[in-house]
Amino acid sequence: MFRRILTHRVAIVGAAVPVVGYGYYWYNQPHKPIMDNNRPPPLWTPPSRKEMLEGLKRAGRDGEELDLFIIGGGATGAGVAVDAASRGLKVGLVERDDFSSGTSSKSTKLVHGGVRYLQKAVMELDYEQYKLVKEALRERRVFLSTAPYLSSMLPIMLPLNHWWQLPYYYAGTKMYDFLAGGENMASSYIMFKDRALEAFPMLKPDNIVGAIVYYDGQHNDSRMNMALVLTAVHYGALVANHTEVVKLNKTPNPNGGEPQVTGVRVRDNMTGEEWDVKAKGVINATGPFSDGVRELDDPGVKPIVAPSGGVHITLPNYYSPRTMGLIDPNTSDGRVVFFLPWQGNTIAGTTDSPVPVEHEPKPKEEEIEWILDEIRRYLSPDIQVRRGDVLSAWSGIRPLVRDPGAKNTESLVRNHMINVSPAGLLTIAGGKWTTYREMAEETVDTAVKTYGLTPKSECITQNVRLVGSHGWTDTMFIKLIQRYGLETEVAKHLSNTYGDRAWTVCSLAEPTGLHWPLHGRRISELYPYIDAEVLYAMRNEYALTAVDVIARRTRLSFLNAQAALDALPTVIGLMGDELGWSVKRRRQEWINARNFLDSMGLSDNEATRTPPALIGGPSWLQRFSDILTAKKIGTKPGGKYSRATFSSEELERLKKVYDAREDKVKPLEIGELKQVLEAMGFKDIQPAVLATMGPELINRENKTLEWEEFLDACANLKELSFREGTPLEIASGSALAKARKMIPVEKSGGGV
Repeated sequence: MFRRILTHRVAIVGAAVPVVGYGYYWYNQPHKPIMDNNRPPPLWTPPSRKEMLEGLKRAGRDGEELDLFIIGGGATGAGVAVDAASRGLKVGLVERDDFSSGTSSKSTKLVHGGVRYLQKAVMELDYEQYKLVKEALRERRVFLSTAPYLSSMLPIMLPLNHWWQLPYYYAGTKMYDFLAGGENMASSYIMFKDRALEAFPMLKPDNIVGAIVYYDGQHNDSRMNMALVLTAVHYGALVANHTEVVKLNKTPNPNGGEPQVTGVRVRDNMTGEEWDVKAKGVINATGPFSDGVRELDDPGVKPIVAPSGGVHITLPNYYSPRTMGLIDPNTSDGRVVFFLPWQGNTIAGTTDSPVPVEHEPKPKEEEIEWILDEIRRYLSPDIQVRRGDVLSAWSGIRPLVRDPGAKNTESLVRNHMINVSPAGLLTIAGGKWTTYREMAEETVDTAVKTYGLTPKSECITQNVRLVGSHGWTDTMFIKLIQRYGLETEVAKHLSNTYGDRAWTVCSLAEPTGLHWPLHGRRISELYPYIDAEVLYAMRNEYALTAVDVIARRTRLSFLNAQAALDALPTVIGLMGDELGWSVKRRRQEWINARNFLDSMGLSDNEATRTPPALIGGPSWLQRFSDILTAKKIGTKPGGKYSRATFSSEELERLKKVYDAREDKVKPLEIGELKQVLEAMGFKDIQPAVLATMGPELINRENKTLEWEEFLDACANLKELSFREGTPLEIASGSALAKARKMIPVEKSGGGV
């Protein structure tokens, strides 16, 4: 962040504050809302991985080829796939491991312009840093709008240790506001000491004279990555995880010169099968591994990526307030540490040091201790900062673009770079999460020009809302509680993780058999992840391994590595039954997941390295028994208490009933209600039944009946008449009226 500067510089920036403030006021106009009418249907299920692989195989046959083939399923690759597919191009994407398995799931979880980069831009007159901040701030607002259920605004406190820091820090944050312009979130402001300690009571009171608060964004990175992948699939992209490019295929150049890349040879790492895929253009979006793919094109190529390691640790939630982050600009060696609430815990980091490129880098103990030492410097002595409080730790590799003149990684800029080799391999490297969309736009623009493609439209991703966003509101969790009888914490988690897809997740949840909650059996007692999420991950999000689930579909391993280990028997049991795993495969999944958790800071306990059945002891035997015999739940897509109970035919019939109503404000009539019930498969409907069920749809108080509301009400009607999952032939209203009297109790939030 900002350090001590010369007096004349303080005077200059102090005088600039009024000008910056006035310019900010003048320039800060409301942002353009995100609008996207190309939305998936409410119960859209993406094609299976098998169907995706078949599509990629067809693209290798005579006469068929893709427009673009993307290597890498992280933020950049998925962003490029969304951009290209939404322009109408034929797109394929593969990821060697799992979507977001590398850097894209190991970020600081911030959507930010980079306050520390702004400092370098000002102090060192570095125009490249300035451009990076300007670009990131412009993209920040779009980022938060495309998937609002996954990201949010976060106030971040900048503590002041001396009064002389105030004008400089304040000018810096106001410049940050000003550069954001019309895309700014909220204005930074000053806090005096008492107010700062009230907002962040964990701070040392002796070390603080006040604080400045500015705003950035925060998100759930691997879930955002998954939303991008599913959005690309919705637009027609073919995607496959655990699928590796082993060779770049080339054909002679008709104009002479270097043979051109016209496809790839891929291998399904789950089966070992290999085949060729043809494409007009191939894009390398593999982050830290970019140079490895470039070497497939030219073994003697010079590297363009300088990998830098960043370590983060997860601490219990009592280390920070739930709604305020903190940045420490005065660390012992000049690096910056963020201290942020995230997913109910606290994350702290990051370090910045050169590292080799590894598949699953492990955090070094000295870097964990360095972060803990820095935390001790600014937290109250009443808080004993202990190594044992580290619940999880991870190391991510940042793909910084190499500057040949740079002497250390701190001089490296995170700007992205697009490179097209003589053979036509297009590489996009560098950048960061916040700017993924603009990087993707520039990449596809370059690809269109390089490969002579003809998209159906220009870039539209500024106005594309990602899958899960269309039917989501910040109060949707209340409907989930009322419909399924979920714990409030679980309902909020599902809403903020899956958006409007939470309805489908809940439809897979079996009853708990308890008075409360009615649904939602946790896979870990400490966190709100439920068993239905494991099934949903396999059926709707291409999860193929236990690590896919505990690390990226859920974030359990990032929040608490030991809790992830404890949940493994349940996860492997559910996946094994769903996917038909043998005992040998289940044991191997345990070993693979246990090895992965080493990279997440799990303590080195040899007793947990062997699958439980081989260890002995009743508790471990029972846990391994859970792996082998865990009950398969929710086997029918949809489930019993959801809109997902509607078949596609029923949805089509209901849509016809809804569309036939020209006046959507006019109250629903009894005759129309009968049509609704018949569309759901009910027959022999008696007038008494219609009188009992009518209020669900008829009493609208002159409000427009939207399609989503109509569908919700229809689901309410249907679930009142379910018995063993089968619609009844309604002969009288007595049983239904009796059931109706019970419903409010079951949905009231615990029978209160």
